Amino acid sequence: MLPEFDLLRPQTLPEALALLADNDPAVMPLAGGTNLIVELRDGQRSPRKLVDVGRLHELRGIRRDDGHVVVGGATTIAELLAHPLIAEHGRPLRQAAALLGNPLVRSRATIGGNLANASPAADTAPPLMALGAEVELVSRNGTRRLPLHDFMVDVNATLIRPDELVAAVRWPVPPANCAAGFYKIGLRKADACSVINAAAMVVCDHGGLCRQARIAIGAAAPRPVRAHRAEAVLEGRLLDSRTIEEAARLAVEATQPIDDIRGSAAYRRRMAEVIVRRLLTQAAEAQAQ
Repeated sequence: MLPEFDLLRPQTLPEALALLADNDPAVMPLAGGTNLIVELRDGQRSPRKLVDVGRLHELRGIRRDDGHVVVGGATTIAELLAHPLIAEHGRPLRQAAALLGNPLVRSRATIGGNLANASPAADTAPPLMALGAEVELVSRNGTRRLPLHDFMVDVNATLIRPDELVAAVRWPVPPANCAAGFYKIGLRKADACSVINAAAMVVCDHGGLCRQARIAIGAAAPRPVRAHRAEAVLEGRLLDSRTIEEAARLAVEATQPIDDIRGSAAYRRRMAEVIVRRLLTQAAEAQAQ
């Protein structure tokens, strides 16, 4: 059973921010509610007031702006799937969105909520990290931006303040010579939390040398992580089988998996290596075409 609370429905973003400005932990924002409502029902949270921000036009939409793709924090996962800018400039994010929950969840869940909830297994986090995304936070005091890999700090913990909202997520438009992808392993093919997931993006020059690489892994540490040592191994080298094998092995070093009901730590380490190798092999094949 849900606890009693007041549902506030501001009509504008400034109205919403005014309601959150007192930093009162008993006042919480609500967008899609796919995580928060479950937590209310289970007694994990008991706010006195919920501020409905899911319909605010200032937090919705997908656009290209000054060389970046910008996605409003209240944009739903279903909207990501349908938008041509995401298909063109956010391929790994679109792949992750297609595997997040089920159609009913995707029609309600928002990108800002998925990131602010900060589950280690959040499906949108690794692809956005691979794309080099920033989170834009807004309060009555102004706007600030944080790299996504800094924004998520622990299990269900971020650097967002109680008076802030996720206004948008933004990343640079990838160059034409970019290859990127996402892969997820769950206990079933649909509507399943990730046992392990990963995303990778590589940019190669005309000679085939890797000039930039990002690899991010989820569900294998208290937060999604970047595999920096693996990325460093790729840069300046051809994406041949030996280099890919070395990078996949080093990617595992970035993880801190645990045993839980979905899988063992050993399984997660092994699958992290497998899916990073798979993603890099696919990227190499795409660059060779």
